Amino acid sequence: MSGKSSRAGATDMLTVARAEALFSSGMSVGSWPTQGELATAVRDAVRSHGGIRGCAVELAGAYGEHPETAVPRMRWALQQIRAAYPRP
Repeated sequence: MSGKSSRAGATDMLTVARAEALFSSGMSVGSWPTQGELATAVRDAVRSHGGIRGCAVELAGAYGEHPETAVPRMRWALQQIRAAYPRP
């Protein structure tokens, strides 16, 4: 199996990092922000949480405390990031 086919459907690390940051932002689920609004939300979340690791901590905490809302929020965040930053 080639490396390309084994990664089919995989999410790259930059997409994951952006989605974690968007997840930890104050942006509302269900909104359809512009790419500029997404970039601002991601940047502000990374800064306010002390880096991408801080965003990942927020994400983990939400999954532990409120998995019923964390799952749809992460789906939304990934959807937004994938739409704004399509992979080549």
